[in-house]
Amino acid sequence: MKMRPRRVILLGFLLCVGVLIGFMVYSGGRRPERKPAKSLVHSPGNTTYYVDSARGNDQRDGTTPENAWRTLDRANGVLFAAGDKLLLKAGSQFSGQLAPWGSGKGGAPIVIDQYGDGGKPRIDAGGRFPEALLLENQEYWEVNNLELTNQGWLRRGFRYGARVAAWDFGTMRHIHLKNLFIHDVNATVRKGRSEGHGILWESGGKKKPSRFDDLLIEDCHLLRTDRNGICGSSGNSDRQNWFPSLHVVIRRNLLEDIGGDGIKPFGCDGVLVEHNRLDGSSRRAPDYSAGIWPWSCDNAVFQFNEVSGVHGTRDGQAFDSDGNCRNAVYQYNYSHDNDGGFMLICDDGGWTAPESVGNVHTVVRYNISQNDGARTFHLTGPVKDVWIYNNVCFVGPGLDIPLFLFTDYRGWADGVHVANNIFYAAGTGRYGQGVSRHWNGSYESAPGFGEATNIRFEGNVYFGNHVNAPPDSKATRADPLLINPGNGKTGFDSLDGYKLRDGSPCVRAGVPVPDNGGRDFWGNKVPQGGKPAIGAHEKE
Repeated sequence: MKMRPRRVILLGFLLCVGVLIGFMVYSGGRRPERKPAKSLVHSPGNTTYYVDSARGNDQRDGTTPENAWRTLDRANGVLFAAGDKLLLKAGSQFSGQLAPWGSGKGGAPIVIDQYGDGGKPRIDAGGRFPEALLLENQEYWEVNNLELTNQGWLRRGFRYGARVAAWDFGTMRHIHLKNLFIHDVNATVRKGRSEGHGILWESGGKKKPSRFDDLLIEDCHLLRTDRNGICGSSGNSDRQNWFPSLHVVIRRNLLEDIGGDGIKPFGCDGVLVEHNRLDGSSRRAPDYSAGIWPWSCDNAVFQFNEVSGVHGTRDGQAFDSDGNCRNAVYQYNYSHDNDGGFMLICDDGGWTAPESVGNVHTVVRYNISQNDGARTFHLTGPVKDVWIYNNVCFVGPGLDIPLFLFTDYRGWADGVHVANNIFYAAGTGRYGQGVSRHWNGSYESAPGFGEATNIRFEGNVYFGNHVNAPPDSKATRADPLLINPGNGKTGFDSLDGYKLRDGSPCVRAGVPVPDNGGRDFWGNKVPQGGKPAIGAHEKE
């Protein structure tokens, strides 16, 4: 049958679109670096500009509320300079993308904020733009108090709420994103280059290695963002060309109903992730994801975070110390009701030097895990020099899980010191190795730690029903006399039930641990060199 000309044209068009999409996926999805148009209006700097979607007029100069601009396009047509402010009227509704130009200077950043009373100004990209807010190869920006959304008719790859990018730029300094509400970003939920994010920071380049210095993401609220919440990406993350971002802080953010990973620092040295609340991640991703975890990071600190409701057992843990990372510390966190468990410590033994340094010296201390499922601690691959001490892990009635599970990931753990923890099994806690993996990411387990080496348990409390508990010459099996275990709710203020009662056998009964952080879960001083308490509470 002969095709009609219109059909031929339509098929040709669809073929071209398919080739273009395929090229985007193959090439990592990066669009060519945008170039400022010659028609950009140059701001003199130290000027405040106003945008009002209801009463503004793009023919005005925008420098007073009465002479405000009306559209984002007008703001996108300006090359901003040091000390400028771009203020959007509270309650304004914008359709499109905010992608301003220019850079500030140290001590004189360019500030985006709202003015007037009312709700945050809303920018709705509607799936027509890759991101609702874009900053690319520009520095010294502070963005505050915006509502961003990017929901199209269909899920698409490379879709974001906010994206900041340093590409062939060098070091991009002082990007602060504060008090943003980012919601309903319906990007693809499959892991890969095209996965979407609520907030993405990405760096790299073939001509000039690039990174961030002084990146702050603080007090933001993310809701229903796919695939991920707050994440980084770096083209300079393996150790042959490692060029880590510095002074990255992710603090006091609320993330709810996230499709895949919650918070994922990528290619950083010294990242600080603290006081965040993640309620529900891995909600729609069909593959492996976890709550909060780093990739290719050194000296990362994760503290005072609360993670709950991570779905699934393809990982599915609250926290993960992942590959190509050294000296990661997880302290003073609260994990509860996560399908996959509390803590994954992993490394792919097939990815080795010079590209990777492996996973070396993870510290997990003074955390509380309550009713986490599947497994509490999962150590897989050739992770080295792991310290797990002074945590409280509560296995609730009806739960029957491995408290420790060791598995092969092209290698086994070597050097794991487990001390001064309270393992409280109101259900059943087991200890063993994974001998086969189920389709859903969980394991069939057996006694013993497989080929893992130099595993030492010392001075822990094993209360309740424990099966195949490891040798521990200083073990305590008496009731630790916690005030009210298993009754933690949402929020750190609900956790006093994990403090020790008077007369607890855990007081001053632990083994000394060097460099213990100096404080317990509640801020009490922990002795250096002397015997601490067992558990997360240092009681006199």
